[in-house]
This record gives sequence, C-alpha cells and structure tokens, in this order.
Amino acid sequence: MQTGPVVIIGAGPAGLTAAYVLSKAGVQSIVLEKDQTAGGIARTVNYKNYYFDIGGHRFFTKVKSVEDIWKEVLGEDLLRRNRLSRIYYNKKFFHYPLRPLNALLGLGIGNSILIFFSYLMAQLFPSKEEETFEQWVSNRFGKRLFKIFFKTYTEKVWGISCNEISAEWAGQRVKGLSLLTALKNAILKSQTHQKDKKKVIKTLIDEFDYPKFGPGMMWKAMVESIEKNGSHVCLGKAVEGIRWSGNKVEALEVKQNGQIELVYGTNFISSMPLREALQKFKPKVPKEVLDAANDLKYRDFLTVALIINKPMLFPDTWVYIHDPEVKVGRIQNFKNWSPFMVPDSNKTCLGLEYFCFEGDDLWNMPDEKLIELGKKDLEALGLVNKNDVEEGTVVRMPKAYPVYDSTYRKSLDVVRQFLEGIGNLQLVGRNGMHKYNNQDHSMLTAMLSAENILGANHDLWAVNVEQEYHEEMKIEPSEEAVLDKILPAVFSRMDPLGLGVAVGAVLGFIIFLATLWLATTGGPASAYLKLLNHYFFGYTVTMKGALIGLIYGFSWGFLLGWLIAYLRNFFIAYYIYRIRRKVELLTFRDFLDHF
Repeated sequence: MQTGPVVIIGAGPAGLTAAYVLSKAGVQSIVLEKDQTAGGIARTVNYKNYYFDIGGHRFFTKVKSVEDIWKEVLGEDLLRRNRLSRIYYNKKFFHYPLRPLNALLGLGIGNSILIFFSYLMAQLFPSKEEETFEQWVSNRFGKRLFKIFFKTYTEKVWGISCNEISAEWAGQRVKGLSLLTALKNAILKSQTHQKDKKKVIKTLIDEFDYPKFGPGMMWKAMVESIEKNGSHVCLGKAVEGIRWSGNKVEALEVKQNGQIELVYGTNFISSMPLREALQKFKPKVPKEVLDAANDLKYRDFLTVALIINKPMLFPDTWVYIHDPEVKVGRIQNFKNWSPFMVPDSNKTCLGLEYFCFEGDDLWNMPDEKLIELGKKDLEALGLVNKNDVEEGTVVRMPKAYPVYDSTYRKSLDVVRQFLEGIGNLQLVGRNGMHKYNNQDHSMLTAMLSAENILGANHDLWAVNVEQEYHEEMKIEPSEEAVLDKILPAVFSRMDPLGLGVAVGAVLGFIIFLATLWLATTGGPASAYLKLLNHYFFGYTVTMKGALIGLIYGFSWGFLLGWLIAYLRNFFIAYYIYRIRRKVELLTFRDFLDHF
C-alpha cells in the first residue's frame, strides 16, 4: 500500500489520469511536466481565440471507466459530433471508409478492374509471410489498392518504406479476432438484425464525443480537480535524472529555472518517452539495456494552423491527403470538430499536419516558410486560394508516435525485462510504454497503475491497443455465455479417422448381424440381402458371407464417415474464413484514423 507521495512524470492524458484517480482515493501526488502546458499531444492551442488540436482527438471508447471520467470531468461540455472524413487523391474526394461506387467513379473503370484483379490475386496467392506492413495490407486488399491508398500516406506518416514497418503495427491497429469472437459477432449481429431492425447500434466510426473547446478543456479541468484535492501539477519542471539503487527508484532530479532539486517519493509513474527515461537513469543502466533503449525510434509532427477568410471549405472533420506531390499528410477542419473552436463564423481554421523527424529540414524550417508551404500545398490541392489565407501559426510536437520498425520489438523486450526489476516504477501511456495507444487506452494504463499503488496487481502491458472499438455488437451476458458453451462444440474440428471408424464399425456390424440372423433362421428378407453380392464381391447369406459383409461394411462405412468429416471440416473452415475476413475488413474500415 502507498505510504508517501506518488511522483508522476508527464502531464499528458496518462500522467494526469493517474494523479486524478489517486487524488480521488485520497493519495497525494506530484506531477512533473517540462512544458508550460498540460495535455501533452492531446492539448489544445489557443491562437487569437482560434482553438486547434495537435492532431485531432476523438473521444470514443468502450472502456466504461474511461468514459465515466470524461463525463465526470466535462459534463455538458462534451459534445456529440458527426464524423465525415475522406481521402483526397488525384484532386478527388473518396469516401472513407471506401465505398465501391464512389471509388469506381473516382478511379475510373480501367483502374478499378485492375484493382479488382489485384485483389483476386491476393486472395488466391497471398504472401506466405506477413512480416511487413506492405505484406499485411497487400494480402487483404491487393498490391494495387495498397499502392494507391496506403503506400503514399503511410510513408508520409512514418518517413520510412512500408517494407521497414512491422506487420505487428498494422495488426495492432485493427481488432485482434479470436475464432469465437468472429463467430459471435456474425451470429449475434444477424440475430439482433432479425429481432429488431430499429435497434441498430450507431458505430463510433460515425459519431464521437468532443470537448466544446477542444481536448485541452479536459486536461485543464482535470488539473484543477487534482490540485483541489491536495496534489500538485508542476509545469516547467523537467526531469533531468532518475536516481535508482538496487530494485527501486529513490528520487528524481528536477530542473526549473536552471536550478536542480531532488524530488523523493515511494512510488513513481512515468509517461515520458521510454528511450529518454532510460537515458536519464543514474547510475547508468547496463550497456545492453541502454543500447536497446537508444534503438527505439519516434516520429515527430508539426501542425501549420491557417486562418482562412471563407465560411465553408469542405464538410469533412479531417481529410487524408494521398497526393505524393505535396508534403501535407492530413488536414483538420476544426470548425467542423466544434463550431466553438472558431470565433468568427465567416472564417475557417485548418490544421495542416506534417510528419517529420526532429532536426530534419522540415522540422527546422522557419515558421514563416512553413506557413507559406501550407498555403502552396492547399492551392496545389485545389482546396484553397492562398490569397484567402489571412495568417497562421506553427506548433511542433516531438516524439508524437513510437515507431514500429523491424527491430523495435527485440529492443523493447530487453528494456521491459530490465524495468521489471524496478519494483516502484510503472510505465504508462503511449510514449511511456513505446506502445501506440490511443488516448483512452493510455488513460486506462494510468488508471490501472494508480490501482496498483492502492493495492491491486494489474499487468499494464496486457492493456490492448485497439480491441474494443469497432463494429462489435453489444450482447447480453446470458447470450454470450450460451454461445461460449455452444460454439466450441459446433465449430470444433471433427476427427475424420474417428468418424470413419465409428461409421464403418456400425455399418459392418449391422451387415454382419443381419446376415448371421438370416443365415440361421432363413426368411423372405434373405432374398433382398443377397442383392449385396452385386456390390460386395463374394458376399452370400452364410456364416462366411457375414464375415465378408463385415469387412465390406466396415470399409465402405469408414470411407463414408471419413468423407463426411472431411467435407464438414472443409466447409466449416471456409465459413469461418469468410466470417474472419468480413469482420476483419469491417474493423479495418477506420484504419487510417489510427496512424
């Protein structure tokens, strides 16, 4: 149990959530944040009363405890918003998720036919290996659609080839399906539709919650609540060193205004980038651990916010830019996120998102040139006349995304193994765990870390990344329990050898006993049984014929039973494959949202 102050590194969604949960339980904490603003990548920037996100943050979850916190903190300031997001490619808008007719008209019949045949080839001759992002997507959509709608955008986001991105990352961003989950989804979705077509659950792909003035509202209100309960959120305090000895952290070296002070605690929670945390350990961690930490990579990010003298540009909340001729990757239309984000209804505020590496040419480009680049990109795309852009500003966000390259997993395993020996340090959040969590799952790791300090024993690494959101049906516990019992029996594999032996034995003994009975007693039925000699060479209604009938009956029965089991397994396997692929494609619908 906790006996002293909890020291939390980072005032992003994870760090603040941990402090919030602890404060409600009466446990004091100290949150240390090097920036002058709370919220991390989920903060909101106020530029001349124009509010904009660092990336656009939807509030949606199926983790009830997280949703409860959102509603508890924001109340009526949490708005329900309709979502529209499209792909912009070749100066045309494509609905996202993709719609066949819209895609056909936009891409042209010839290109669409080639895409279709590419998809068929992927289904008939898929890549046997799925080690890279390119292999993973191509196996599901075909190489041609991958090159049109995934390759350009993905490489803009990550700055590396799709062949260097681990397939694990792609799999993590869609729902991990078990056989029973897929079958339950398919069966219960059908049952629900048949029972009451009006009870269709609107998916969170179509709607989401959003704070009135952006996500920064959430973290500002949470800071006020934390401090009201006696804890402290300290801005402008950078952690320069993590002092440790044996199996625990003893204190943090914190820098503010050029001065170093020590902050002691009995428990520590860190949401700072994992690589950076390992570099700050004093004394240094073992060389192999530090080398592994240094091998963890991040993708950085900047937003060019432009104020445009137009009341309406396009209806989308955000647009994916798949045009390789421009550097912008995604465009947020903040007025469509919330009308309160833009103070003048006759104007529009767009957030142009550029993905880069800290220190590269784009990152180091002066703000004025970045604003000019944004204007040129908008005009090149045909979305905005650059003369309509009144002004703009730039916000840079380092270490926005942990990179899942081909070596990250090995490095992360080494770091995790070392940190498991530090008993009073817990890692939470996206960067703290080098795990591409969404906001709600980052919060969930923090909530569980707080509960651990209060006496629980949660495994934070077991928190899934994107498992609960997509096209799932809400089912009653009783229905699910019944299916859990029935489905394994209905869809389990039937043993062809076992069924063949069983059917063969039954059929052989029936013929044997019937022949033996009629050979002994005689009777009119023996004439009909003699007809078997047309199929069973050497069979007669005699004692010898009974043995011959037993052998023939067992042989044919075995073949029949084996064939029934084989065909049954084949068709069930095909049915399961179709369900898996259908549900996987449904959950893949908003894949681009999670880059």
